[in-house]
Amino acid sequence: MASFLGYQCSLCGTRYAPDEVTYLCPKDSAVLDLRMDWPAVAAATSPDDLRANPERSMWRYLPLLPVADPGHHRTPLRAVGWTPLYRPPALAASLGLDALYIKDESSNPTASFKDRASALLVARASETNAEVIVTASTGNAGAALAGMAAAVSAQALIFAPKTAPPAKIAQLLVYGARVFLVDGNYDAAVALSQAAADEFGWYCRNTAYNPFTVEGKKTAAYEVWEQLLAPEPPDRPLSLFVSVGDGNIIAGLHKGFRDLVELGWLTQTPRLFGVQAAGSAAIARAFEAGSEQIEPVSADTLADSISVDLPSDGLRALRAARQTDGAFLTVSDQEILAAIPALGRVGIFAEPAGAAAFAGVRKALESGLIKSHDPVLAFNTGSGLKDVAAARQAAGEAPIIAPTLSALKEAMETHP
Repeated sequence: MASFLGYQCSLCGTRYAPDEVTYLCPKDSAVLDLRMDWPAVAAATSPDDLRANPERSMWRYLPLLPVADPGHHRTPLRAVGWTPLYRPPALAASLGLDALYIKDESSNPTASFKDRASALLVARASETNAEVIVTASTGNAGAALAGMAAAVSAQALIFAPKTAPPAKIAQLLVYGARVFLVDGNYDAAVALSQAAADEFGWYCRNTAYNPFTVEGKKTAAYEVWEQLLAPEPPDRPLSLFVSVGDGNIIAGLHKGFRDLVELGWLTQTPRLFGVQAAGSAAIARAFEAGSEQIEPVSADTLADSISVDLPSDGLRALRAARQTDGAFLTVSDQEILAAIPALGRVGIFAEPAGAAAFAGVRKALESGLIKSHDPVLAFNTGSGLKDVAAARQAAGEAPIIAPTLSALKEAMETHP
């Protein structure tokens, strides 16, 4: 906490003290980056210190985070992060890859990557004595906020588009959040949530709008470093794939790896590949055009978690790919659906947005962006239980049979 110096605008570079701003840059409304005193961190902490820490959550990296210890041990707040890193050989062989890793964020308490940002935001809200935390969400960010807030008896208020999957809305309500379904898309929910936060003095968690969100998400980069890169770095740069909606996750990963470089603990950042649904590809279009001007689209994809008209963290997402020799790719809804059972066959149940990253690995191989001998890591950002309708669409239906052996034999022949 003592190492948190303030903010810097990601666009104009203006610096601000910690108490000067809360959300966006006052000059150009751009996203703010948090500034940390990395020399002080390096003097007080070492990789060996982190490895010796028995904490098995994102809070093992507390010396690198801009909040104090939130406490609340033995609650879901303390169970976020340190998600498993799998190396499924059958999946790698199906693509012809020498080394493929899947980092599965579905093991987080509310079953998605978004728990990282929400856990840190809840800790920050407590420090600022915020009574109500509000966010807009298609489901996962809201569920993460609702779950983390419930863990510490804080009040969460969620605006979600009325088209959000019912399972996600049910999750919000079970956690006790106050939920309003907006007759509009995600962007409309975002606008309303921010207006409401201003009107009623609520603390707004919205992705990228609140600069602390990326600080929670960067902890996944620290884990990739510790689980894969620090013990024995691969001979070739790691190619890391993650699905992208508003851009905050890939921006957070980039921030985390840059932190490690600044600390002198990492010499080379992984290549970052952002994967967008073809029907929601505002950032990918700007990448292909060689521009930093991101134009809104009319998002249309079954991957609701990455369905965004105008990404709120698009600029930093673009730079994450460009500055690491990565790229942005698009995948169709059909390619996403095909990726769900492919991951399922090795025991990983992904929602559409989570499967999109793996679909992007296929696309990158086909286009020559990566080679078979490159080490590759893809994130599953959320559980398939978040969108059972999509899972059923991807996997098909089971046959209904009479309770007889003859019916079973017949079905086994017709449904091998």
